[in-house]
Amino acid sequence: MKLQRKNRLRATALGALAVSGALVLSACGSDDNTKESAGGDTTAAASSIKCDDAKGQILAAGSSAQKNAMDLWVKNFQQACAGVEINYQPIGSGGGITKFTQGQVAFAGSDSALKPEEVTASEEVCKGGKGINLPMVGGPVAIGFNVPGVDSLVLDGPTLAKIFDSKIKKWDDKAIADLNPDAKLPSTAIQAFHRSDESGTTQNLNKYLKAAAPAEWKYDDSSKSWEAKGGQAASGSSGVASSVKDTEGAIGYFELSYATASNLTTVKVDTGAGAPVEATTENASKAIAAAKVKGTGSDLALELDYATKAEGAYPIILVTYEIACDKGNKAETLPSVKAFLNYTVSEEGQKVLSEAGYAPLPTEIAAKVREIVPTLS
Repeated sequence: MKLQRKNRLRATALGALAVSGALVLSACGSDDNTKESAGGDTTAAASSIKCDDAKGQILAAGSSAQKNAMDLWVKNFQQACAGVEINYQPIGSGGGITKFTQGQVAFAGSDSALKPEEVTASEEVCKGGKGINLPMVGGPVAIGFNVPGVDSLVLDGPTLAKIFDSKIKKWDDKAIADLNPDAKLPSTAIQAFHRSDESGTTQNLNKYLKAAAPAEWKYDDSSKSWEAKGGQAASGSSGVASSVKDTEGAIGYFELSYATASNLTTVKVDTGAGAPVEATTENASKAIAAAKVKGTGSDLALELDYATKAEGAYPIILVTYEIACDKGNKAETLPSVKAFLNYTVSEEGQKVLSEAGYAPLPTEIAAKVREIVPTLS
């Protein structure tokens, strides 16, 4: 009888353990940041994450476009790796690169590749090396709008350029009406919102407008700052999304995850293809897959085709890079940086992106990043 009771208790305990494991597996979508270790290397929550010698605190900063992806990655990595803290500040790409070239962060996030002068500046921090661009997350730059009575809206490059340059001022303008013959457009004034901070998201929108509407968009497409006339400014992608949500007649640009979180309807873009293209991760992936590597050596800066007319390819896209030293990283943070970036570019790390409104890297590009991260020194 005692033996039978022992077996029953053991079975009960194992059952409880199995349930506990299942709960941990589902925790990546919750707010539970409990860290559990298995042999000091991995956890049931993220069984394939390799912590290696990761320890201590990593400071990083930059792109707000990747904030929601970074939140997921940090949460999963910290659950797997006890004793590691990753502090990522979504202050905008320009701010992140500045902190990186000043040696204040272990890596930076940027929605555009380093400029030549920024590479030169990085050599002061990366002793014996330089900053390199490692593509990590892609996605659509969604154009969200808040026009009562309008639940579907098609715009093309020239019309978007005129809207954001304050040349089209009312929602019932003929240019918008011609693209939306079935919509009941009000005469409401257009409230166009843009980023107040230096932003790779702004730069990528600039690049799209320059490629799709060169006659209408005369601004510097390499600039991370907003140069067009008029409009209203808000800080970060979250600030622009909140402003659009709270303002009747508003339109603004931000990553798809912010549109989803704010329950904002997004513009379908008329690219000249057979049908207007919706801002989805799948459609963004079709455009990003055509990107070409323009960087050399360990640098994987990409050249994107913003003027694509391919069927189903959403043209307003961005790829966020993690900017790190190829050589000359600080010894105390290097193991953690490598372990973390190894996770973010892994199949597991990329898989969580679609659930958060981002586009995983194309297979060939991800494979190249996976080869380079372990060589950081």
